[in-house]
Amino acid sequence: MPTLRSQLFKLYFSARNSRLPLDRPIPDQRETMDRRGLQLLPMAEGMLASPVNAFGVPSEWIDLRETRSDRAFLYLHGGGYFIGSCQSHRGFVSHIARASGCRALLPEYSLAPEHQFPAGLLDARAAYRFLLAQGYSPDRIIIGGESSGGGLTLALLQTLRDEGMPMPAGAVLLSPWTDLSGTGNSLRTRARSDPWLRPAGIPIVADRYRGSTPTDHPLVSPLYADLSGLPPMLLHVGNDEILLDDSTRLASRARSAGVIASLKVWKGMWHAFHAFYPWVPEARQAHREVGEWVATRMETGAVPEPLPEPLPEPLPETVPEAKHDSISRRSYRRRSAQLGSAPQSRAAATEGSGGLDRQQDQRQLGGLAAGR
Repeated sequence: MPTLRSQLFKLYFSARNSRLPLDRPIPDQRETMDRRGLQLLPMAEGMLASPVNAFGVPSEWIDLRETRSDRAFLYLHGGGYFIGSCQSHRGFVSHIARASGCRALLPEYSLAPEHQFPAGLLDARAAYRFLLAQGYSPDRIIIGGESSGGGLTLALLQTLRDEGMPMPAGAVLLSPWTDLSGTGNSLRTRARSDPWLRPAGIPIVADRYRGSTPTDHPLVSPLYADLSGLPPMLLHVGNDEILLDDSTRLASRARSAGVIASLKVWKGMWHAFHAFYPWVPEARQAHREVGEWVATRMETGAVPEPLPEPLPEPLPETVPEAKHDSISRRSYRRRSAQLGSAPQSRAAATEGSGGLDRQQDQRQLGGLAAGR
């Protein structure tokens, strides 16, 4: 049963958000998200943020002096791939980092529509390679994010796997956006209960990010990907959000591929409710549960047994068949390999044809030891 505080906040937020137009200017949306993040989402007690250049990607380290220095959480922020920054997410990520006992790296990856797919993915890959170059062992790294940051996490994991890179210890996916095609039933069944997202906005935001890439390409919509070989993942999703099926179907497909996927559906919660921790008790509880899961992965390499969670409604066992040859396994592996083997700076990531065939600057990997 949701707390009274969360129910009241949901009613208020739904009434306020329903009046906002979907086509607001992007600069206004970015400024609003950054300002509200700074003003309304305080840092966790004792946490500090400091700027760092992660192989060309402007980023921040967020940590506590007492945090174990051998643990890192690469957090990829949400915002539909077109808004979000260190300013908007610094406070939120500090609470996730503190709960997890990790030092967090928060990159400001390239945003659409100025920098369409795969620019953000290339920046995320650069940030992961930066962690390896800093001496972090892969089994002491967690990758995660909320909403589009969850989708980007899954795209990054596929890329690392197909390039033969060492995989992280696990992935934390908070209300991940995994299907930019918008085929989930929850877009219809949860449309009136989600105070944050509206179905009509999904194709608008998806088109900004994907450009000419098909929406069902596995690096754009990880729901359509071959998930085999990915590390254990924790999924949190609200029962009242339109992207509910993006998580439940992903968990089903991951398990079918042999991936350990712990799914929790939070009753009465909405999209990315974790970010509303100043007002919603469930968000703070979710932070603690994320921290416990991460700690277990780091300490023992085991995966906590999830509590049984009944699915909110019958779900299809499969996703629609891909319509494009570009996401077939053979073609996909060839295209993924063409991402290259070196980190990409923000400037280089936006040059060239805009597709997956960009050449990388091999010199940026100068100090990266083989096999790290």
